[in-house]
Amino acid sequence: MRKLRTSTQRPGMTRGTGLAALLAAAGLLLTAIPAQAATPPAAAPPGDILPGAATATPALVEGIRETADAKASPADAARGHLDAKENRYRIADARRDLAPLQSVRIGAEETVRLQQKHHGIPVFGGQYVVRMESKGGKRVVTGTSGKYFTGLRAGTRASVGKDVAVRRAVAATAARLGGKTLSKADAVRGKGGTSAKSAKAAALSGTAGGLVVIPRGEGVLAYHVTVRGTNPATGEPVLQQVYIDAGAGFPVLQFSGIKTLAAPKTAPPGKAPQAAPKAAASAAADPAAPGVKGTGLKLDSAKVDLDLYLDTTASKYLMVDSSRMRDSTKNTLTTWDARDRDVSEVAGTWPGGLKEFSHPEKDFGKDATESGAVDAHWAAGRVYDYYKKNHARDSLDGRGMTVNSLVGVTEFGFPYVNAFWDGQKMVYGSGDEEYKPLSADLDVVGHEMTHGVVENTADLVYAGQSGALNEALADYFGNAIDTAASGTSMDDPDSGLVGEDLCRTTAPRACAFRNMNDGASTSKNFLGVAFSTDNGGVHLNSTIFSGALWDLRQDVGGELADKIVYKALSEYMTPLDGFTDGRNAVLAAAKDLGVSAKQLTAVKRSFNAHGIVPGWEDALGVDSDQLLGKINTGGTGAQAGGGWWAASQSNDDGSEPYSVYAGRTDGKGAPKLMSPNDGRYHVYPATDGKTVVWAAYGTTSLDILSRPIAGGPIKKLYTSVTDVGGLRVENGVVVFESFGIFGDRHVGYLRPGDRQPAFADGGGFDVLTALPAIKNGKLAYAKLYPDPTEYKLGVEVLDLTTGKSTLTQQLGDPQSLGQTGINSTYVFSLVDENLNDEGQMAVHRSGLDGTGTVDISPESKPGALLPFDLTASEDAVTVNSVLPGFQLRNESLPKLWQLTTDGSRRERVSCNRGEQLSPAAVSGKQVVWIDGTTGWTDLVTRERPAGLCG
Repeated sequence: MRKLRTSTQRPGMTRGTGLAALLAAAGLLLTAIPAQAATPPAAAPPGDILPGAATATPALVEGIRETADAKASPADAARGHLDAKENRYRIADARRDLAPLQSVRIGAEETVRLQQKHHGIPVFGGQYVVRMESKGGKRVVTGTSGKYFTGLRAGTRASVGKDVAVRRAVAATAARLGGKTLSKADAVRGKGGTSAKSAKAAALSGTAGGLVVIPRGEGVLAYHVTVRGTNPATGEPVLQQVYIDAGAGFPVLQFSGIKTLAAPKTAPPGKAPQAAPKAAASAAADPAAPGVKGTGLKLDSAKVDLDLYLDTTASKYLMVDSSRMRDSTKNTLTTWDARDRDVSEVAGTWPGGLKEFSHPEKDFGKDATESGAVDAHWAAGRVYDYYKKNHARDSLDGRGMTVNSLVGVTEFGFPYVNAFWDGQKMVYGSGDEEYKPLSADLDVVGHEMTHGVVENTADLVYAGQSGALNEALADYFGNAIDTAASGTSMDDPDSGLVGEDLCRTTAPRACAFRNMNDGASTSKNFLGVAFSTDNGGVHLNSTIFSGALWDLRQDVGGELADKIVYKALSEYMTPLDGFTDGRNAVLAAAKDLGVSAKQLTAVKRSFNAHGIVPGWEDALGVDSDQLLGKINTGGTGAQAGGGWWAASQSNDDGSEPYSVYAGRTDGKGAPKLMSPNDGRYHVYPATDGKTVVWAAYGTTSLDILSRPIAGGPIKKLYTSVTDVGGLRVENGVVVFESFGIFGDRHVGYLRPGDRQPAFADGGGFDVLTALPAIKNGKLAYAKLYPDPTEYKLGVEVLDLTTGKSTLTQQLGDPQSLGQTGINSTYVFSLVDENLNDEGQMAVHRSGLDGTGTVDISPESKPGALLPFDLTASEDAVTVNSVLPGFQLRNESLPKLWQLTTDGSRRERVSCNRGEQLSPAAVSGKQVVWIDGTTGWTDLVTRERPAGLCG
């Protein structure tokens, strides 16, 4: 059993970088990983050593030439070196704790990647690299790098059953996708007619992998669960990697496994597609047969040569290139027609019935051009050739793997303007009136194929800083291949653009997805966001690092820069690297290649210019007041009432189960620990200034607990068989939302002394209720209920004293409802009546008797918000919202906007950069919230709005 928390802070902790970014508790923002003091070696070793964070093992050793076993396998020679130098590496038994992962030899150079095991269980991101030189019958070690975690003490036996882990992973994913709204889509039709049972659970399924150890503190034993399916609200494909604590069953980390060109966009409404059957990809071509040269027109009207295969049986030419890998694996580069496929059918799986693009003549016609197939097939060959010629790399895995490109994918039958790599293949969207098919730009194809290269080298985890580094490298190599092919000078103002050739009607700079040479992307522009937003900012923050690489390419020339960056990726970087680690890897690779002093200075200058220097995170500032710093928890929320706040917090490294704290909203006094130190996860806390209530996740049960702020015993109020959330408390009445195993949702409440809750909707399948708020004994919530001909949505107010419930007046026909709020005079709600817009919602205000409903923030007016959370005081309504538009930037992240209760004034609560989540009204205009601007999850407050933030 792992050690439980005993204090809020520990002395002497230092901040991590990329590792901190990734191992954010429950997938939210950054968290510190403490540096474990390394015991100094008895004598200074040769070479240069960079200490590791969260480990006594060095992060980088370079400049050595130490003899290794020339007769052993590369992996055994590497592990023998680590064992022989235990005083340096602090690895007690490398042969036991480091499993061979990959060995690559190019000329005399050998690179061995080793996977860390903790008592036989893989360590998430624990990878160590040994670089060697072998020639003339001799072998020497020239350097090492990576992350081997020396402080792990986690147990290896799970207390939670695998079935429980899968169920909670699916529930966590469903809650993340749709827990902030209740919509008409939650009414589903079955054999017995229509009911209000949610379709969310049916849209998702989970598959349990093995146990892993997440290297937080002494380690967290977790199940790795992959959740697949379709986002029921948007139709976006879901391929979520969820890690469930094996001791308590709580999701401690989750992020998407789909590596997209751009952050996913909201899809137009439509019917959710049916899942396609899984099948293995198999080309009709015989790889032993000679290839055929054909031609086609790209979308830019250029005629290009195509490598094809003649299917003599069907008398047609297939877009199957069997020539490039004929002398190695005999695998192919194949382009598939997916124009009749929805994106949800192809992400993370292979749909049955796909056909290669074909044509009766070897000169392909208009259909292949307009679909983007010609571009995709030609570009895949060019990218393959680049890696083979410049880096001696045979295909994406370096071992001649098949390269599959799916072209023309749509979304609900609507245009899909995105592209992605899903671990098996490239998928290119259809484009629309503004964008050509996504395969129509060489740098986009290079970007997606490079994700495959990254996955088969450093395998940078696609979340947080390591994910942004992944995106940066994909942009860099995609752009490098494109600029070299087109002959574009690095001095050209447009040379740093990615996707600029996709524009149909606008200038390249107007529609390019990113510009690595934007002149503004530095670490000062870093945006701290939750993993539920852009996987922790993988696109938002990528140009900070890719911009430095672009500068390097301009300074030292493309050929040398490409060699440096590829060497850094393939021989130095490991899965949890962040920006500072990436800098160190590039510098070390440059030295290894023997660059001149002037060129090495240029490498350093490139990173310095973008603010990627040790300790860069410490320069991020805020305009809010901190109430509880470095809470290291995600998705657990914060609430306030009666002059007090309540929030969950983990320890400094995020390794321990979450505890509930309460404190004064004026910042006076020390926070109070409210929850027991019992190994469970204590989450979703709420307070009214007298009592704190919360949910406790254990091995098999989920309890709702309470405790007086003044002190006293902890009481178990209720044991739930379902997930819960949305807790509120007022004068002893506890309100919560229950999430059933079939996706049903019900608002329940417990009066003082109640042994079982009452449910506002009766708890059946015919009605759903969600998103509650309480004030003065009146309970407000969103309701989905049957009408004689259809299901309708409304906001209901239940008077707990009289038992009378009242539906508030609606101004139209709501299609979706968001969070409710209530004060002494009004009930407020988020209302979406138009599903064909960009996601805007109105803020409605009604009297407590249900009459007098007005829009205090209309859905259709210019500048309408896209809100997803709401909280109300007597004087103001605060909404958590993003702004319309798909361009990722600081202003488009979730921010807090405050309205007067009549809607006459709207202001930003804070001008902080980064993401702002979970607002809770205090009194007057004061709000507390969870803020990610500093790169941590901090609980902060402001007493009044900051204005418009110019």
